Amino acid sequence: MYAIVEAGGKQHKVEAGKFYKFEKIEAEVGATVELPVLFVSDEGKVQTGAPYVKNVKCVAEVLEHGKEDKIVVFKYKPKKNERKKQGHRQPYTKLKIVSIGK
Repeated sequence: MYAIVEAGGKQHKVEAGKFYKFEKIEAEVGATVELPVLFVSDEGKVQTGAPYVKNVKCVAEVLEHGKEDKIVVFKYKPKKNERKKQGHRQPYTKLKIVSIGK
């Protein structure tokens, strides 16, 4: 069984019992979070929502908050002596999917 859930403006394919990194979610470590379900597939049976599937919840437990590895953004214009270097570390929340179902 798997589901497509929405978190942080993005859609993710999740399965129960696995770990995933999402955009930062404002929740305490150890708390449970419900994610809206867009699509569910269970052994060939498919349910789609408009926009969300009714009576189906995806419950996840917050494990940790952190930041991804740094990426370097370097912009320059040739022959103009214009250079700009920036770094960025995207915050994330690591979740464990506890259950998908009613």
